[in-house]
Amino acid sequence: MSISTYAASPFDHAKADVILRSSDNIDFRVFKLFLSLASPFFETLFDIPQPTEETEEQETKDGLPVIPVSEGSNTLDALLRFCYPCTLAEDPNLEELKDVVDVLDAAKKYSLDAIERKVGQALLNPKILKVEPLRCFAIAHRGQLRDETLLAARYTLRQPLIPSWFEEIELLTATDLLALLAYHQKCGNAAYTLKMNTSWIKTHYGSSRACSWLSGEYANGNNCACTRTKKPKYKVFASETLQWWEDFMEETFLALRDKPCGATILAAAEKTVQHVKGLNCDACSPRVAEGMRDFSALFVRKVEETVSKVTLELEF
Repeated sequence: MSISTYAASPFDHAKADVILRSSDNIDFRVFKLFLSLASPFFETLFDIPQPTEETEEQETKDGLPVIPVSEGSNTLDALLRFCYPCTLAEDPNLEELKDVVDVLDAAKKYSLDAIERKVGQALLNPKILKVEPLRCFAIAHRGQLRDETLLAARYTLRQPLIPSWFEEIELLTATDLLALLAYHQKCGNAAYTLKMNTSWIKTHYGSSRACSWLSGEYANGNNCACTRTKKPKYKVFASETLQWWEDFMEETFLALRDKPCGATILAAAEKTVQHVKGLNCDACSPRVAEGMRDFSALFVRKVEETVSKVTLELEF
């Protein structure tokens, strides 16, 4: 049998009254009171009469009863920090998604409802959501964390409709995954409907003077020499529109079918700005960055407003 060692502070306190031994043989000297207040599971466990010499020998260490648990020391350390008062132990930083899964499972096992909610907050970290939205979605849904699941689903719209394999995919049922894919597709279709009616652009700007960069017709006759299309798909005010504008709109709506989110628009707008600057048009090149920045903000708002009305058909 492997020799166990004590955990680091604050789980090595001399006045602790019980030891929890992790699966990797690390002994945590803890206080029954703190754990009992945090969890009815522990309260019941500690109320169970301890074995006597006549029945079964209770393992002890340094005079304290030892209770083995199935969690590893990293998971147990994080879980116990949530149980302890903040004056004795700060809440752990759960930056690795695997740690979130393990601690969330342990919190459920030990009926630590308040801690489940705290652990769920780690899934709301934008840094994690932007990089691993699918993993966050799977973890949140496994934990039946409704708000976190819905937010993660929104972040998955930043990725292609058909996802690649991810580590926690086995946490999802086929029904769960199908619901997410259907939601993604419906969001893409909803964003695409903005292409059919561009009155939202006209409503926002009010007149062609407010968006002269769009048509290339500037005050004092300082019109640009950029190529125009005589049969515009995205006519707003002018009878003709600039070809680079038409290309931007067409490419962006196509991309939105796959990634229906604001990031798609901003990436396309930046690409267009660089393209137009490269045209060296005396009228458009100096104005395109400001004009596209303003329009992109409008476009993003409209897409997010439209997508927000789509429902994720998922049971909790």
